[in-house]
Amino acid sequence: MREAAHPGRTPHSRRRNRPPGPYRHRNAPGGARHGGARKSPQTSTREPIIQESELCEPEATRRAAGVAESARANRGWWDRNADEYQVEHGTFLGDERFVWCPEGLDEVEAELLGPPEDLKGKDVLEIGAGAAQCSRWLAGQGARPVALDLSHRQLQHALRIGGPFPLVCADAAVLPFADGSFDLACSAYGALPFVADPRLVLREVRRVLRPGGRFVFSVTHPIRWAFADEPGPEGLSVSASYFDRTPYVEQDEEGGAVYVEHHRTLGDRVRDVVASGFRLVDLVEPEWPDWNTSEWGGWSPLRGHLIPGTAIFVCERD
Repeated sequence: MREAAHPGRTPHSRRRNRPPGPYRHRNAPGGARHGGARKSPQTSTREPIIQESELCEPEATRRAAGVAESARANRGWWDRNADEYQVEHGTFLGDERFVWCPEGLDEVEAELLGPPEDLKGKDVLEIGAGAAQCSRWLAGQGARPVALDLSHRQLQHALRIGGPFPLVCADAAVLPFADGSFDLACSAYGALPFVADPRLVLREVRRVLRPGGRFVFSVTHPIRWAFADEPGPEGLSVSASYFDRTPYVEQDEEGGAVYVEHHRTLGDRVRDVVASGFRLVDLVEPEWPDWNTSEWGGWSPLRGHLIPGTAIFVCERD
């Protein structure tokens, strides 16, 4: 979830050109405006390590972006914006909380990885861990998590908060683990929306899972790409083709990407899962809860009660 987008960030580009996820406004679901109505535990994530200066305003466009360019751009973007994200959203995320999405669905309630009592002793890989809030929660249930993120800066925040588990800075498409190292894997808005070839990640996750292992990941619901990224009534009108898979790219003056998001239709996601050797067990589309009265970027009670904002894929390796 923490390798994903930036919830509270004021976008450089015009809203209608932005992708529909919580990305340009945050790093992942669970950002402060996702669920401000709920109380969260005291945290130490509000203090920045360093505040970095803003770059020149990038140009927002839709164009092709390959595997290497996407990884390079998003690693840089998260390294530059990790401080701001943790300062703004640390209170909601808590230091050891597992939130799947902007709707505020919590693993305590969802049990998508299984009953909490069954997590004890399990080896779990969190992909896109950011400050490792989810891994810290997993450790609290007796699991043995490993927190992985593309961004070194995000993992510095995880190191600052602390936790009895390893932190690994690596690309999810090239996992530095032996075959069959984990019982479970999870990713709350981490990695998959940002990679040009999601099957590379899915196949790597399958490789490091033991037979029968479960992988659960959440992404922006694909239907959101057809709508304007606005929280009000204007965000209920279709503004682009759902079938246009051209990546959203923010680029510098020389045309180099500094931020990239990739779109897959719902059918694409299902085919990616199956083609990578997983069995799709469940597809969860969280409904907007009445307690969540916040607006955050394009997320709002108005839109949330009418169209889905998140898709969570529950997969198992046979």
